[in-house]
Amino acid sequence: MVCAMSDHADTLIQKAVAGDTEALTVLLRMHGPAVESALVIERAWQGVLELADVMQVTYLEAFIRIKSFDPAGDATFATWLRRVAENNLKDAIRGLTRQKRPPPQNRVVPAAYEDSVAELYDLIGVTTATPSRQIGRREICGLLEKSIEALPEDYARVIRLYDLDGKPIGDVAQAMGRSPGAVHMMRARAHDQLRALLGRESMILGSHGA
Repeated sequence: MVCAMSDHADTLIQKAVAGDTEALTVLLRMHGPAVESALVIERAWQGVLELADVMQVTYLEAFIRIKSFDPAGDATFATWLRRVAENNLKDAIRGLTRQKRPPPQNRVVPAAYEDSVAELYDLIGVTTATPSRQIGRREICGLLEKSIEALPEDYARVIRLYDLDGKPIGDVAQAMGRSPGAVHMMRARAHDQLRALLGRESMILGSHGA
């Protein structure tokens, strides 16, 4: 019986990594509750962050990142999912902590739209063979807009409201119907995705300009 259950789980993982969303959904239902129960939010943050916030972003990240999971590696799916959740929780606490230390040093202060876009590009810290100073401002705006459009809807909205429009975190949270902690988590993950997308696009632009 145990062997059969293990084989079933292995089959689900293989299907999930191959892009089967139903298989991944089953895996998340199997392992999500245990991951959630192991998370601990310090009392100081419980008013602005809930475990449900962490798990919502974790499940979204699982769908985005599942193809990077290696079934033959050392980590089990449960361990991988737990790490994703723990990293999300850490990012939420980090963002909430910075929020209580004004003025934040990693915040784009909007002036002209192109200025805020260029500052966001530098803030994300894209690492390519074509540094931002060698790419025109118009090209940077185009790259960033294209990459934002490729993000999941909530990630894109966080970037636009918080980073580009400069709205306070409380206003962003209210507009999105999320807690401030969830917004910080989504912003951190959105920056990760933008960094990867912009890196690829910048390399393409640089190769065309060479």
